[in-house]
Amino acid sequence: MSNKAIIAGSSGLIGSNLLDILLREAFYDEVLILVRKELPIQHPKLTQLVVDFDQLERYSSAITGHAIFCCLGTTRHKTPDRTVYRKIDHDYPLMLAQLAHKNGVEQYHLVSSIGANAASSTFYIKTKGEIEADMQLVGIPSLHIYRPSMLIGKRTERRPEEKIVTGLFKIIDPLLFGGLKKYKSILAATVAVAMYNQSIQTNKGSFIYESDKIKELS
Repeated sequence: MSNKAIIAGSSGLIGSNLLDILLREAFYDEVLILVRKELPIQHPKLTQLVVDFDQLERYSSAITGHAIFCCLGTTRHKTPDRTVYRKIDHDYPLMLAQLAHKNGVEQYHLVSSIGANAASSTFYIKTKGEIEADMQLVGIPSLHIYRPSMLIGKRTERRPEEKIVTGLFKIIDPLLFGGLKKYKSILAATVAVAMYNQSIQTNKGSFIYESDKIKELS
């Protein structure tokens, strides 16, 4: 039996690292990426499906396999419209999960955020908390939610403000220990490794991994 993985958000910081791993490691012999436009990548295991995320149900027949990895996400700077922001961070991941469950996909791996809380007054944190809560109602047999802290890694797009924050974390990280360890910055590649490692396990149920736990799993 072949093992197929699907990635949504393969051009992002975590998704691009994850794609490299899935193409390199032998466990998955088919990797499908859902993209708005094709990426300049070719590999014998790789298939690219250009989709309209507002019409995901049109591609339902392709949402099959062993595991779905959802690395979709945006920023307030890139997407100031809250309606659009919520679609990307909540609606698309949820629709993908519903289609996956309908088609018998066993695993769903979702990138969320540190501090996700549906009761928060902060829109970003509240949206992340809501998708986590809604995702657990879908019924995926094996649901894995990752809550990374400040992500470190090379991006294709320039984010000057993020460079400043990254510099600050180099100073702050050594001061975070005990219950504060989960707030330390984390490499996007580390999150990707943890996601892959969990996907080749057979654990059933819903799991939430804070940033410090993600490091342990990588």
